[in-house]
Amino acid sequence: MTRFGYTLMTEQSGPRELVGYARRAEELGFDFEVSSDHYFPWVDEQGHAPYAWALLGAVSQATSSVELMTYVTCPTMRYHPAVVAQKAATLGALSGGRFLLNLGAGENLNEHVVGERWPAVGERHDLLEEGLHVIRELLTGERTTWEGEWFRVDSARLWDLPDEPVQIGVAVSGDQSVSRFAPLADHLVAVEPSAELVAGWDEARPAGAPLSRKIGQIPISWDPDREAAVRRAHEQFRWFAGGWKVNADLPTTEAFAAASQFVRPEDVAEQIPCGPDLDAVVEAVRPYWEAGFTDVAIVQVGDEQQQRFLDEAAEPLLARLREAAP
Repeated sequence: MTRFGYTLMTEQSGPRELVGYARRAEELGFDFEVSSDHYFPWVDEQGHAPYAWALLGAVSQATSSVELMTYVTCPTMRYHPAVVAQKAATLGALSGGRFLLNLGAGENLNEHVVGERWPAVGERHDLLEEGLHVIRELLTGERTTWEGEWFRVDSARLWDLPDEPVQIGVAVSGDQSVSRFAPLADHLVAVEPSAELVAGWDEARPAGAPLSRKIGQIPISWDPDREAAVRRAHEQFRWFAGGWKVNADLPTTEAFAAASQFVRPEDVAEQIPCGPDLDAVVEAVRPYWEAGFTDVAIVQVGDEQQQRFLDEAAEPLLARLREAAP
């Protein structure tokens, strides 16, 4: 069965609003909720960037059954992996085992704030791999000392752990990252519905390993007024057209504004379903389950229509998605 999630998009809503949205999304029957983990919004028009881990702690107490995830956390620059392990263990315990830690190699936009240079992608993957090993070691609850190429850990131990170990997903985008992280992670995370990526991941998994979940995400701009939906998507999501290879390297919201200045509203509407047509949303999500994704999180663009989306469109959309999906 395909699971459908709701995105707590920290770039476009404040923390108190997000907790309310999380509670409502659980009431409506979303299977899981993912939170972005950013220091900046993508563009100034989005206007928010609360701390994801404080938010998720609050959400864990405002909800009772929905699964929670990061989408995604970079455990290498802004956070030391030993600190990520502690945060993940605490959230796992707070939520009663409802937390899944999704990791990625990060974006310059969010990591440059600590004043370190931004590494090339190969080095970022080296950092992520070693950080993943550190987190795995600490989540066992054993005292850990680590001295690697990138990180040191001195006699650390996590004292509060959930009953079941926190599972880890890793964001991948191609053959190199798949072959590297499929043997190390529990689950795949990706932003494009690629059947080749899913097949490659499964082939690279160790023999006898449990089946992985494949977790994707897709933005939509629901609104009874299609023109308003397109305008909002263009204002707040025009950066999306750059693709992740570009988006990972830009350092500021001003850079994203410059890089997307020639993106037209119609360009955005070709990538993001806009307006009241829920069947169009279903068709936009369909490539994910056809590619083998088990989990798809919906991003409703814009804070100003978020509550109305939840109150008017989310429930019938979930019904149509579940009817259409395998």
